[in-house]
Amino acid sequence: MLRSDRVSEEIKKVAAEIIQNEIEDPRLPDFTTVTAVEVTRDLSYATIYVSALGDGDQIQTTLDVMESAKKFIRYRVGQEVRLRNVPELRFKYDNSIAEGNRMSKIIDEVIAQDNLNRQSKE
Repeated sequence: MLRSDRVSEEIKKVAAEIIQNEIEDPRLPDFTTVTAVEVTRDLSYATIYVSALGDGDQIQTTLDVMESAKKFIRYRVGQEVRLRNVPELRFKYDNSIAEGNRMSKIIDEVIAQDNLNRQSKE
């Protein structure tokens, strides 16, 4: 396992804890989660992928809150993760959870339609 992978996992755990327990911005949705962290090989940048339930406006608000709390999160990551230089943080929205929910609904609809078609043929 590469050092950058280990650092990514550690930052993911710490950032998730900070976002859930220490950021007290009322605009931040309760179900904001850190889904992944990618760190550059030289450990100078860390991209934190966050996911939250909501529409486009809520997603942008979540990213705005993360940007405004960036310095605090970086400071706390520096306290918790032992690194010579703490990576510069970037935040991106991860829509994989929302996309998974959308696909699950489509599958459920297709199954329901298939069951109706079978019943009407009997």
